[in-house]
Amino acid sequence: AMPARDDARAQPLRGGDVERGSLSVEGPGGASAAPKVRGEYSAGVQIFVFCFFSLMRALHPLIVKTAVDPVTKKVKHEGISVPLAESLISLVAAQLVALLHGGIREWKIIWHGKALAIFSVVGFFLGLGDILELQSLGNLSGAAYQVLCQSKMIITAFMLMGVKGQKQSPMQWILLLLLTLSLCCYIIIKELMLAKARGSSDAVVTDDDPALLIRGAFWTLMKVGISCLTAVLLDKFMKDFKDEPIHVQLAQFKVAWFITLFVLSFFVGNAWEHGMFHDWTVRTGVATASFAVKNWSSAYLLAILDSLLKNIGEASAVILTYFLTIFHPEMHDTYENETFIAVLLVFLSVVAYLLSKSDAAKLAKFDQWQAQQRGRA
Repeated sequence: AMPARDDARAQPLRGGDVERGSLSVEGPGGASAAPKVRGEYSAGVQIFVFCFFSLMRALHPLIVKTAVDPVTKKVKHEGISVPLAESLISLVAAQLVALLHGGIREWKIIWHGKALAIFSVVGFFLGLGDILELQSLGNLSGAAYQVLCQSKMIITAFMLMGVKGQKQSPMQWILLLLLTLSLCCYIIIKELMLAKARGSSDAVVTDDDPALLIRGAFWTLMKVGISCLTAVLLDKFMKDFKDEPIHVQLAQFKVAWFITLFVLSFFVGNAWEHGMFHDWTVRTGVATASFAVKNWSSAYLLAILDSLLKNIGEASAVILTYFLTIFHPEMHDTYENETFIAVLLVFLSVVAYLLSKSDAAKLAKFDQWQAQQRGRA
């Protein structure tokens, strides 16, 4: 049984305050302030959070690119130290928050057997996801990575159908097919533009070539698959632990998360040959901070934004990343009408599918009501 709480104490953000299944794709975050009900936030606050959320999602892959060797296109030996350091810092910080907020009794909740076991499984997959993210960004530009990450809609739909029996409407299947084709169009157009650039003597060399694009797409789909799996797992089990504060859940995630990254550090790159942190720079520290901001802020932001706005915000990050990549002084991408139209097509396909989900839910309720009325007649 969970320890009794002092009702006079300000209650932290809890798992139940965030929509189930929304915590796992990017990892949980935390806040010690008592959350408001989503409807209590003004439109101005929600707009600000939406813009901040989209910008954070757009900047993160560009920042993480600093942990990738621009020549070999592989994770540098200190690359894995970025998520490893963030996991250790977050694990310690989450425990300190628990001790400061609820004392030793709240700290003991972290080590509660069932919750720790389930969240450790998810933490293991999230640790793998960090490595796959670094591998993906070693082969792709930030814009290409963001575009391919939108395949999560397709993968999640199949996983939910297999795990929970949640079916898609015919319209949703058409939109998922449209999203699939738009992703294929992006890859094909990207390869055609690269082939055209190689045939030009004054072409600018970009981060992507066909071989790297295919390899990066493979790592990205692996990363997206793991993220979707963790989303489905939490959607299935989160209701059992909805009363746990988010910083407690964060600590439970980070136990296995840190152990997974620590073990993988012996196999990925040559991190221990020269020392894990021997050539850290300011940029490496910024990349570590980016991981921390993403993990700690996600859940609190999702407590303000509903699921629809959250997903649209992530889709908007695709376009933002595309333009940030073009105007970034160290990136070599150039604006291309064909590529931009392909990116826009992916964005609109995602938004159309997201908007169809609420309509499909309403139609399902209406069909259920009609069946009940026929049964009474």
